[in-house]
Amino acid sequence: MAKAKFERTKPHLNVGTIGHIDHGKTTLTAAITKTLSLKGLANYRPFDSIDNA
Repeated sequence: MAKAKFERTKPHLNVGTIGHIDHGKTTLTAAITKTLSLKGLANYRPFDSIDNA
């Protein structure tokens, strides 16, 4: 039996940040997710949950 075709229904965007340590990459990422979440376009990721690697 053939697999059902996957249909992408939501737009998506992957963003990568590069730069030196302590230059605000995590703060910028948290601000972007906060702004997008207020518009209903993303889930908010607080600052302390972004650098959990």
